[in-house]
Amino acid sequence: MKTNIKIGTRRSPLALIQADMVKSALKRAYPHLREAGRVEIVEIVTTGDKTQARGVSLMEFGGKGAFTKEIEEKLMDGSIDIAVHSMKDMPTTLPNGLVIQCVLPRDDPRDAFFSNKAKYLDDLPMGAVLGTASLRRKSIVLSRRPDIKVQLLRGNVATRLQKLEDGEFDATLLAMAGINRLGMQDKVTSIIETSIMLPATAQGVVGIESRADAHDVNSMLATINCPNTFLCVAAEREFLRVLDGSCKTPIASMADFPEMEVGKMRLRGFVSRPDGTDTRLEIKRQDVTTIFDAIDLGNHLGNVIKKDLPADFFQE
Repeated sequence: MKTNIKIGTRRSPLALIQADMVKSALKRAYPHLREAGRVEIVEIVTTGDKTQARGVSLMEFGGKGAFTKEIEEKLMDGSIDIAVHSMKDMPTTLPNGLVIQCVLPRDDPRDAFFSNKAKYLDDLPMGAVLGTASLRRKSIVLSRRPDIKVQLLRGNVATRLQKLEDGEFDATLLAMAGINRLGMQDKVTSIIETSIMLPATAQGVVGIESRADAHDVNSMLATINCPNTFLCVAAEREFLRVLDGSCKTPIASMADFPEMEVGKMRLRGFVSRPDGTDTRLEIKRQDVTTIFDAIDLGNHLGNVIKKDLPADFFQE
């Protein structure tokens, strides 16, 4: 059993809070880690962090991997023992030798709406300007309100909300989970239900990445893993993988275990063109008790949607 653990993370306020969540979970599970200095948080600047302030879209500087590359390099060379990520930022394929075998319980997966002009998205005035860096959010907004002007808005939560306050945008959207962790619930104008805006794959989930051969670390992580969330994330990420989700196509997915259907996972999957046209939403339910069941469900739903899409759907 490891007596000291180094946790790698981005240095944004939200990322540091999430790393501290993992640190606290490990300390609760393992008393020997409660001694001062036993668990260290190592801040790492990623390519995504360096370019975020320049107002560049995600695909222009490497897609989702831009927020993980440098952290994973530190993990592979042994500088850190584990890496903490927002799972929605993780590519579906990990570098050889790295695994994600542990996730914390999912927080609120919904999107939050912020505006000084309207209480709800559908109430925005004609031609309102909404800022977002998410193709998923853009496509869903345009499918409901094609009159809205969607412009690129990047940066951390505080930066985006300040630009809204300064009048650069009429509205924006952010993940409710991050807002909860930052303690900024009072800033939310309204919450958008998942039936209206399906979340990004694994939205609201904190994941812990480790080396596959780090058996002592992985056995400790197994203690703090949330089994239900782990299965849901596996189904969602397989759905994304089948559809080759690479930030070029609006894709959303969410798996859960509805209370009225004991043991049966519900997986909702969505794809669209960036302009909100040609949207597809499919839902499938299946008994899921193992990781293999979850992956099978994600694979099946992804292929159900994929076979009905036009041949040019995923072309740039």
